[in-house]
Amino acid sequence: MYPPSSQQIVEASKTFPPNIFKSSIMAAVSEDSCDFGSNKYFLLCGLGGFLSCGITHTMVTPLDLVKCRLQVDQAKYKNVVNGFKVSLKEDGVKGLARGWAPTFLGYAAQGSFKFGLYEVFKVYYSDILGEENSYLYRTPLYLAASASAEFFADIALSPFEAAKVRIQTQPGFATTLREAVPKIYQAEGFNGFYKSLVPLWMRQMPYTMMKFACFEKTIELLYLYVIPKPRAQCTKGEQLVVTSAAGYIAGVFCAVVSHPADTLVSKLNQAKGATVADIVKKIGFMGLWQGLGPRIIMVGTLTSAQWFIYDAVKVYLRLPRPPPPEMPESLKNKLRQ
Repeated sequence: MYPPSSQQIVEASKTFPPNIFKSSIMAAVSEDSCDFGSNKYFLLCGLGGFLSCGITHTMVTPLDLVKCRLQVDQAKYKNVVNGFKVSLKEDGVKGLARGWAPTFLGYAAQGSFKFGLYEVFKVYYSDILGEENSYLYRTPLYLAASASAEFFADIALSPFEAAKVRIQTQPGFATTLREAVPKIYQAEGFNGFYKSLVPLWMRQMPYTMMKFACFEKTIELLYLYVIPKPRAQCTKGEQLVVTSAAGYIAGVFCAVVSHPADTLVSKLNQAKGATVADIVKKIGFMGLWQGLGPRIIMVGTLTSAQWFIYDAVKVYLRLPRPPPPEMPESLKNKLRQ
């Protein structure tokens, strides 16, 4: 494949206005399946998020089930190992997959909004700030874009999360999503699906802000100080390995930041009519951290796998994949003066 001609680059520049996320992909115009920042690009990014979050969360359903049960009934389940033993004894191996359907559908929907809208807001905010400010304030930009995306993503997730937690933690309530949804609506109305939305925002927004900002910064640092050659000289396989490593590092921080709110979500969906204040008063500050160990393992693995799948989908679909932002020439010239 020949490199793009000067005419192609001129034409492409009309599509890609000055922006640190756009300017770095000009040389790859002829290799990409769509334009960076186009509607097709954003929709395919949403598809990548759908697959990455839906698949990974479903894979760790057994660990998530034990984590939720540990959060709502520490006296019975005691710790992770004991939680698995009790769950296996009561429900068998098949029981460890309980709640997989709302897990897959909920997190697939959330992932499509999370990743797709993150790309939308990142470009949108960058266009507002301009090329130089987008580079200087790139971490606040990542935080703002990810928070904006997660706001909408959690609205999509909340009904499925409500069903999942009840299926996993309330014996005899329901065993399938089809059975859980009408029961929740009958008992609590529409509010039953969204009563934990605020705690969900409290859990997921800090998590996602850390997930994206920490990932972006870690990628930048890995290529700057750890990887012995520039990203452009790495194979796509090597780039995916770096993506996974950065994802796991980000996942550890995500788990710690969002865990107290995760406990509140589990408790609220278990206890009918309870408020956040009621839960905090009952379990105390230390109770908010119950189940942190398995969640670090789960979230670290999840985040790493999500970034790997998301980036792999981009590679497979030949989507533009800009390298870490570099200081614009205009800013370099100002610093030299």
